[in-house]
Amino acid sequence: MIVAGFGCRAGATVESLAAALAAAAEGRAVDRLAAPADRVALLTPLARALGLQVIAVADDALRAVRTPTRSPASLAARGTGSVAEAAALHAAGAGGRLLTTRHVSPDRRATCALAQGTP
Repeated sequence: MIVAGFGCRAGATVESLAAALAAAAEGRAVDRLAAPADRVALLTPLARALGLQVIAVADDALRAVRTPTRSPASLAARGTGSVAEAAALHAAGAGGRLLTTRHVSPDRRATCALAQGTP
């Protein structure tokens, strides 16, 4: 199972999210999307278009995941080095591993990282 984890600003568009996903996926098929619980509504249109489930990740779960990326903005806002990486890893489950670190959309409103886990 491959999970695409997202971090995004409140003003992120479907285009922002799709661009970040395309950059991170590099042609890989994705099985699920994951994001902070308060951002799931922003992902819902993309999830519907792709026919995928969105996993809501609680803030405390994001903070519990160590990420290779250490963004000062992400640390200040969410307590994790990369929201996208933390969401992907958490949703991938125990033993999940990152396939890609975060990729940033061209408009800088969304990030996406991929993790692989077991269903």
